[in-house]
Amino acid sequence: MTEPTSSPSPSVLFVGDSVTDCGRRDDPEGLGQGYVRVLAGTPQLAGRAVLNRGISGNRVVDLEERWADDVLAAEAGVVSILIGINDTWRRYDSDDPTSAEDYEAGYRRLLTALVERSQPTLVLMEPFLLPVRPEQEGWREDLDPKIAVVHRLAEEFGAVLVPTDVELTRLAGETGAAALASDGVHPTAEGHAAMAAIWLAHAGHLLVD
Repeated sequence: MTEPTSSPSPSVLFVGDSVTDCGRRDDPEGLGQGYVRVLAGTPQLAGRAVLNRGISGNRVVDLEERWADDVLAAEAGVVSILIGINDTWRRYDSDDPTSAEDYEAGYRRLLTALVERSQPTLVLMEPFLLPVRPEQEGWREDLDPKIAVVHRLAEEFGAVLVPTDVELTRLAGETGAAALASDGVHPTAEGHAAMAAIWLAHAGHLLVD
């Protein structure tokens, strides 16, 4: 591994797809209206710059295209990544699949570039699915291997793993899936609050100076 070129800043950067984006590009504060905003308002993140780099519709391949400008250049101290549901979804709505092997290779390139640049603390969030339509149950065949990839990469890179899928699925058993994600993918306000709580429970210790 090459030596880092600079020291990371104390900022916390969140990157991913629409679940992270959540309108951040129309928000003067750039936070969006989802779990990133919830986290930015917590005592644990007080005093830290919170950066949202989510873009709706993104897959791993899209993150690779913008990684240098949107993530590496920020040199954040903590980088939290949530990506994968669109790599699954496009197989079913557009006949445009991403294999687990391609997903893993692309994700590994993203992480390698990060640690070679500034060695930030890494947080990998499981992509999740809360089926609300019968056909979505079948998406698990594609998504579960990608979740397993996230687990392997978290171990390989010494990242904190946030079990978003496990914990939201457990909560959905109590509240019903639609209460957390009305279409099974995009969280409701309740779902975003739950995501923030899950993130803090598993990665909040990283923010203790």
